[in-house]
Amino acid sequence: MEIAVRPAVAADAAAMALIYNQGIEDRVATFETELRTAEERTQWLREHGGRYPVVVAKAGGEVVGWASASQYRPRACYNGIGEFSVYVRRDWRGRGVGAAAIQGLIEACRAQGLWKLVSRVFDFNHGSRALCRKMGFREVGVYERHGQLDGRWCDCVIVERLL
Repeated sequence: MEIAVRPAVAADAAAMALIYNQGIEDRVATFETELRTAEERTQWLREHGGRYPVVVAKAGGEVVGWASASQYRPRACYNGIGEFSVYVRRDWRGRGVGAAAIQGLIEACRAQGLWKLVSRVFDFNHGSRALCRKMGFREVGVYERHGQLDGRWCDCVIVERLL
């Protein structure tokens, strides 16, 4: 099935919240533990929009994944760097949605003048690490004991890609 990527809009907020919540519940994609609502995602989109892109990946008329970039650091010298995240609905993982979303995000970030994307991936999230490598990201280091999730320390692999 074809996967189409486009900029996210407020009408996507409920699907984005559902997908993000799956990432939170599965404990493989984020340190976040508080589930999100459609209203929260709508507000986030409203506040986030403009400088940094948010895209959704659709298949069969449904949002099945999304990716976003955000500010890396507040200093002006870092204005061309975006920190990215990607989330894929459970039943669509491993089917090309993440790659399509990241590719769409890369194109949108280039169009907005960003020169680099970075992220942190749990060291045990082998699927996301493989996806990042496939999409041209390189692993540049490890943040050891970067944060706790459910009372255990997690290491994060730092990834980057020049655009």
